[in-house]
Amino acid sequence: MKKIFFLLISGLTFSVSHSQEVSDAVRYAQDNLTGTARFRAMSGAFGAVGGDLSSMSVNPAGSAVFSNNQVGLTLSNQNIKNNSNYFGSESSDKDNSFILNQAGGVFVFHDRNPNNNWKKIAIGATYENTNNFNNNTVSFGTNPTNSIDDYFLAYANGIPLGDVTQIPYRDQFYDEQQAAFGVNGKVILPFNANDPENTQYNSNVPAGGNYYQENEIHTSGYNSKLSFNIATSYKDKIYFGANLNVHVTDYRRSSSFYEDNNNPLLPQETISSLRFNNDTYTYGNGFSFQLGAIAKVTEAFRLGLAYESNTWYELYDEVSQSLYTSTDTSGGQGFDYTVNPNVVNVYEAYKLQTPGKVTFSAAYVFGKSGLISIDYAIKDYGNTKYKPTNDSGFRGLNNDISNQLTNNGELRVGAEYKINRLSLRGGYRYEGSPYKNKTTIGDLNSYSGGLGYNFGGTKVDLAYSYLERKSNQGFFATGFTDGANITSKLNNVSLTVLFEL
Repeated sequence: MKKIFFLLISGLTFSVSHSQEVSDAVRYAQDNLTGTARFRAMSGAFGAVGGDLSSMSVNPAGSAVFSNNQVGLTLSNQNIKNNSNYFGSESSDKDNSFILNQAGGVFVFHDRNPNNNWKKIAIGATYENTNNFNNNTVSFGTNPTNSIDDYFLAYANGIPLGDVTQIPYRDQFYDEQQAAFGVNGKVILPFNANDPENTQYNSNVPAGGNYYQENEIHTSGYNSKLSFNIATSYKDKIYFGANLNVHVTDYRRSSSFYEDNNNPLLPQETISSLRFNNDTYTYGNGFSFQLGAIAKVTEAFRLGLAYESNTWYELYDEVSQSLYTSTDTSGGQGFDYTVNPNVVNVYEAYKLQTPGKVTFSAAYVFGKSGLISIDYAIKDYGNTKYKPTNDSGFRGLNNDISNQLTNNGELRVGAEYKINRLSLRGGYRYEGSPYKNKTTIGDLNSYSGGLGYNFGGTKVDLAYSYLERKSNQGFFATGFTDGANITSKLNNVSLTVLFEL
């Protein structure tokens, strides 16, 4: 939120000062269901089951359920399709990607002393791609009332004209830069162009509505988590475990917004079309920890309880923008304007604290024939915070987070049935919206299934999962906040190879 310095590297000027958004916080607070094929086939309902490399991501006590050493690798193919509806116009786009979804191992050390009630210690390490950001969305349609001029006006009004036109772009704050784009691109005009103290601006987009608009968004990158685990068991009845987690994020977002109109021309120049491009790169790392326990109430019935702490991120943002506009007059004259500073804004590091999570679990094991398990997790997204909290910009943003976000529940149900060496699996997952309005991001529903085969020292598992979620996030967070209704459908196929050592 504060200006610091700029550097000249390879001909590019780097500056600072940026406005984060509520949606940025939600992006890092949410995790997709990832992990081994067995874990995904049962929708991640492993909090009271354990014995799977990805079960440690739910309940770290799960590694103590292992009887033997095990290492594994999981590859996934993800296909996501986004269906968009913007004021009645429908469009769709999709993305397909292959990823290393999970890798890890657990090593079990048994204590053969019959007088020792602490029977074993398990030590494990796992890597998981907790969120794959590869995605494409295209929306287009005719907006009956609102133009993107509202975006530039929201930033410009209140800022002296001298700060917009006389301060070099690289030395401006983010809101001044947005105002400068609008003024230099002729999208907005100062009320008094001769007064550097002027703080009021008017739209230069002809009134009348029916603005044709297109918005393309391309994202890529990942969130990953490297976990170090230790767990033990007491009389093989109660299991305790802990994780230390290192998080790494790398996120790129490229958006291009286009607008034109056929409203009646005026003698003076007015905007006939424009294209506004925004490229964002966010990267950084974080830390969290987990604690968990599993209890065998009977040989068949198990209960689990796990706590995942807040994740404390340190993040960096880089942003570049450009604006291209065309104007027309009733006299037939047209002009083109290019506002491209060729500047990458590099922002001062900031901290983000995402909310913790508590998971309650239960499972019933039918001997060696199979099992049924259920997990219920609670997370309060309203506790997400940007830091330092006494920063004036973050204070308002944190209030928006508290007002817009809420706590939600996640239900996961899974089942497995074994026929000799063959295992059949299925699952269901439901996650409530993190938003109070339940429309910015809607509820999530997911179904999964899979099978596995035990060759003895080697196991091969295959899983398929389907996820659907609706959302309606504004193309821009300030001023012009209209957005498309998006229905996202994600299909995932995962293959895991496990080796017992």
